[in-house]
Amino acid sequence: MNDDIDISEEGGVRYLHFGPDSIQGAMRIRKPDALELDYTREMMVGLLLRDAPWPARVLLIGLGAGSLAKFIHRHVPQAHTTAVEILPEVHAVACQFFRLPDEDERLRVVIGDGAAFVAEDETRWDLIAVDGFDSKASAGALAGQPFYEACRARLSDRGLLTVNLFGQMRGFKAQLQRLRKAFGGRVLALPAVDSGNVVAFATAGEAVELSLATLRERAKALKAATGLDLAPTIRRLAQSGNLPDERVRL
Repeated sequence: MNDDIDISEEGGVRYLHFGPDSIQGAMRIRKPDALELDYTREMMVGLLLRDAPWPARVLLIGLGAGSLAKFIHRHVPQAHTTAVEILPEVHAVACQFFRLPDEDERLRVVIGDGAAFVAEDETRWDLIAVDGFDSKASAGALAGQPFYEACRARLSDRGLLTVNLFGQMRGFKAQLQRLRKAFGGRVLALPAVDSGNVVAFATAGEAVELSLATLRERAKALKAATGLDLAPTIRRLAQSGNLPDERVRL
């Protein structure tokens, strides 16, 4: 196993670490398909922004503990997911310790470089979710302008890109600027969660315009169907002051 990869357990939750301090994933042992970490839940906000059935084709850049892959595999039955992970050891750990399902017609794992995959693959994706960091909390090429431009080119007409950013990093503002440049300003950055993570959404296709009231209704239905509670995210968004007319536009 890679020396930077470690596993710990506390309070019924199993954690994946890259290095001693960095948490890269988590699983509540009694609820292995639930999204334990705040930011992973927020990366599924796209389920509120697009009408169902959506998405059909999902690309995950960075597998980690497999949280997003497991949630989508269980709760988004129409979705076909490809997860790209650069470290084979991470894939092995996700299978052995975090109950990642076996590959099937709806889940495929590719061991390789995520930036290179997006640049070379010609599939049009409905959702591209990017959550790739090394042991030093660096996203490397996954934070670069060419990568964001390539993601834009690979999205379907109803496609959304969602990116896990770290708001406490020195390069955070520059990274967000690159994302806005790639998508012509059509970016929604959610308020930071307690861990410092900022989840951003971007699109270049079909517009999103939804009232907070509609988002609340959709969040209630999503919670009933999957157990995923996004009501706290909507409350934080409403309190952020960034939606003066109480509408999300993207």
